Amino acid sequence: MTRAARQHAQPVLRIAGQVALLSAVWWAATQLSLHVVPAVPGGVLGMAVVLIGLIKGWLPLDLFKSGARWLLAEMLLFFIPVVVAVVQYPELIVSAGAKILLVIVVSTGIVMTATSLTVDGFYRLELALKRRQRARGV
Repeated sequence: MTRAARQHAQPVLRIAGQVALLSAVWWAATQLSLHVVPAVPGGVLGMAVVLIGLIKGWLPLDLFKSGARWLLAEMLLFFIPVVVAVVQYPELIVSAGAKILLVIVVSTGIVMTATSLTVDGFYRLELALKRRQRARGV
């Protein structure tokens, strides 16, 4: 393999490995959820485990960063089945379109508000922890 080919393949393999690792975490969390904590969905449990690992420093950010960035960039692919359903059932959109649109707008607003408050809270917590560390002289 030539050097240029290796340089091109390296990021692709890193992203594929990270996506596989994220998928493995999701699968393991789903299994844990099914057998131990059925009230908590596997995706939420896996996200919590990864978040705690990142905060505690047990998992380096570089372990997931490229794979997560790729998944977010390709998120549109996850919505293709929804678009196909809309095209196949136009009478549903005509009869309940306003209600569906209202639910989408309200739920999106709630999610965006909750996300912004959560990010702001953690940002303030991070700043407070850094101030505390500087005050201790660490």
